[in-house]
Amino acid sequence: MKDGYDRVAPPISGGVLAIAILALAGCASLAPEQPAMSSVQPVPEQWVLAEPGATDIPLERYWVMLEDPLVEEFVGRARAENLDLVQAVARLRAARAFLRQARADRVPTVNASGGARRDVGDFAADDVLLSAGLDAAWEIDLFGRIDGSIDAARSDVEAAGYSLGDLERVIVAQVANQVVTARSLAEQLAIARETLANQDDNLQIARWRNQAGLVNSLDVEQARTQRAQTAASIPQLESNLVAVANSISTLIGETPGRVYRALEEAPRSVPVPPIDVALAVPADTLRRRPDVSAAEAGLAADLERVGVARTQLFPLARLSGTIGTSATDVGSLFDLVTGNVFASLSQLIFDGGRVRGRIEGAQAAADGSLAAWRQSILLALEEVESAAVDLDTSAERVIALAEATEGAQNAAILARSQYQAGLIDFQRLLVAESQLLGTRNALVNAEAGRAIAFISLARALGGGWSVPDGTGIEQSAARESTQ
Repeated sequence: MKDGYDRVAPPISGGVLAIAILALAGCASLAPEQPAMSSVQPVPEQWVLAEPGATDIPLERYWVMLEDPLVEEFVGRARAENLDLVQAVARLRAARAFLRQARADRVPTVNASGGARRDVGDFAADDVLLSAGLDAAWEIDLFGRIDGSIDAARSDVEAAGYSLGDLERVIVAQVANQVVTARSLAEQLAIARETLANQDDNLQIARWRNQAGLVNSLDVEQARTQRAQTAASIPQLESNLVAVANSISTLIGETPGRVYRALEEAPRSVPVPPIDVALAVPADTLRRRPDVSAAEAGLAADLERVGVARTQLFPLARLSGTIGTSATDVGSLFDLVTGNVFASLSQLIFDGGRVRGRIEGAQAAADGSLAAWRQSILLALEEVESAAVDLDTSAERVIALAEATEGAQNAAILARSQYQAGLIDFQRLLVAESQLLGTRNALVNAEAGRAIAFISLARALGGGWSVPDGTGIEQSAARESTQ
């Protein structure tokens, strides 16, 4: 405590005791101090592996840089209609309601009563006795039990608000990732259908050459095998595309069907994101991460509960009073009003260790929250470092595979013309076209990986969420400024 407290002598009267109790009020909280982030987990001044870039991205709406209209549409729908977010909003509302309940303990509780009584029996009077009264009780917050409960509830509201923001951050990234995946699957499906058409031609050529006696039936069977393998991949790609579209439908809170039609009706290539992304210093990134802030607020709430548990070892002061009146008719009901005021001070003597157990339990919960806060910091640093490197390496992979695809395309064209002229056997054409199909699919996957790496980096930097109203962010900012 900051100011300490005085022992109170046995009361001479209720009024004197009430004055003495009021003089004791205003002690500081018994809760442990909230530690600063720098003392909890060392944070590097610069990123270790990730190199700062030149392109600043709007973290609040980073997905617009993908320049895909369906990404923008579905992300907007998810932010408004996602049912996980609806549940998180309900949890935030519940936390606000608990905060209002905690604040109500600061004011007296007042109850009104009234009644009518009539005696019965041989000697009973005929009059009806009317009565009315008020009862009031108020706990004086000597050692911060009420204030600590309010602070804990306020931190719970903060944590619920930040958790809502973190869920929004995750869902936005999921929607963007799924749209990129759908674009990749649709492009691979188009490649498979185009390849199947070429292989139909190859099979027909092999049959003509076999009928002309230029080649044996081995070429025909190899062509048939190649075509059948490509044809077998198409249904699987179609099934995967439907599954991803349906997943997007769930994320945006609607039944399956419309998303799949939208992807079919408006085909586009895989989005191309910016490559060189500017990174804020680690400390600024951590302040923007809602999961880190939620863990910090959770620790603050648990530390306040430690203080609330400790207050049960100290005296409990209450003021109570009653006002009542009674009469045989309504007109004279308030002619005579009586009442009393009573001040009490109670102190726990023995409870078999129950309160000590509560304190130890609250402290254990706070220790767990401290570890969760440290874990969230380490996870945030890990995600940024990994996503930044992944974006760089995926860009290099796209460049290499683009060159490989160009070479495979030229090789396949040459092989097809040479086979038609009878200069090579079908095996060499088969190898060339298999390489082309593989490199084209690998390139599409690499482009999708590059876009997903950008989304992961933006998410890791704390992008894709907004501050909900009433989360107590201003208290968090004020606390950070004093650390």
